[in-house]
Amino acid sequence: MKKYGITLLVSCLLCGGVQAGDYAHLYQNLPEPQAPQIPVTRVSLPDFGGCADGIGLNTDAFRKAISALEKQGGGHLDVPAGIWLTGPIGLKSRIDLHLDRGAIILFTPEKEAFLKDGKMVPGITASKREDVSITGEGVIDGNGEWWRAVKRGKVSDTEWKDYLRMGGTVAEEGSLWYPFDLTHFPNVAPSYREQERLRTHLVRFTDCKRVLVQGVTLQNSPKFHLVPQRCQQVIIDGVTVRCPWNAQNGDGIDLMNSQDVLVTRCTVDVGDDGICLKGGAGEAGVKAGPCARILICDNTVFHAHGGFVIGSEFSGGMEDILVQRNVFSGTDTGLRFKSGPGRGGRTKNVVVSDIVMSDIRDEAVVFETVYQNASVGEAPDVARTQAFQPAFTGIRMSRITCRDARVAVAVRGTLATVFDNYLEDSTFFYSEQGALLPEEGMIRFSDVTLRTYETVKESQNGN
Repeated sequence: MKKYGITLLVSCLLCGGVQAGDYAHLYQNLPEPQAPQIPVTRVSLPDFGGCADGIGLNTDAFRKAISALEKQGGGHLDVPAGIWLTGPIGLKSRIDLHLDRGAIILFTPEKEAFLKDGKMVPGITASKREDVSITGEGVIDGNGEWWRAVKRGKVSDTEWKDYLRMGGTVAEEGSLWYPFDLTHFPNVAPSYREQERLRTHLVRFTDCKRVLVQGVTLQNSPKFHLVPQRCQQVIIDGVTVRCPWNAQNGDGIDLMNSQDVLVTRCTVDVGDDGICLKGGAGEAGVKAGPCARILICDNTVFHAHGGFVIGSEFSGGMEDILVQRNVFSGTDTGLRFKSGPGRGGRTKNVVVSDIVMSDIRDEAVVFETVYQNASVGEAPDVARTQAFQPAFTGIRMSRITCRDARVAVAVRGTLATVFDNYLEDSTFFYSEQGALLPEEGMIRFSDVTLRTYETVKESQNGN
């Protein structure tokens, strides 16, 4: 393996590539997502029997209010300040769910409320709808501690005792706790492993057009927090997404096979990937189409496995993606491109620029094409096919500044799966390795500064 270790400057020609600042032509015709059109009609949840005491269940109140709005052609459902305990909420076309400041929608820990035809439905969902939105200054809380398995090695003794007081099941020779056989709530599956597979998302839009999520806080999901899946015309603006750093599968914002999307001014602090693009696996991913025409700008990601991520599944492809002016502070990795056999696709016109990173535990930039998905407590999902190999290519990264990463740039894969990517006009301060590239041609460097403690000392000493 060829290793690029401690160096003051890496300066290679971008063979055949465009220079810094020449990327604008890729996006001059990028269409701006259309905002949903919501009628001016307004109703308030208490008018339909809603109770904000955190004890009474508001599932029927939400259903009645949304049904009433639908009959009037749509409008805004206002959720005032208070704790609104509820089961799943199904949004309809031309309806805005608006949370006032001080409002908390708290999903019940009663898993039975979410079980439908043997599957779990998300906390908030909309399927095949148009013009839907969630807005306001309130909080949507998934009550995820009642759903997620917990790894003993990721919690303190005090936290572990708190989980044991909930009841549950300790398995895997004491290394895992599952919310199965809880003291106060029944199981919804015959075993803890089967119940673990039923975990659902907090907010999911599927096959929808013109979607807006703005201003709200999404927290503590049983699984992923915000998932637009096969959607078109999506705006995610000023949203806060948060959960414990050790939350299993606690992804923040996952865009799946969606087109014409803007993610801006969001703050993400989660247990898994921060802002992630997924494109499905195998033939199903191809059929669902690519993630395309997506702008991700002016966001801040604190803890996450990756600040900006593509993968692991992206068989539908990634096209015309612009990621710019984002801050990653305290993430495990910064820019993370991950996939494996059976899950891969091809990237086209992916541009990343003006990224600021600090306190990155592992790699600032990492490509991995031997990734194996592993559910908690189970063996990795080893691909049984060599079809749908990933092809990370043509990704252009520039003006990246990183202080404190263990490794600046790394590739775990082959030249057949990672090739003709570009990194330029960037600076990395690392603690262990500068660049780990198995083969030339995977990433082409131009005006990239790699510094570490020894090189800084040499510079300060005048060497």
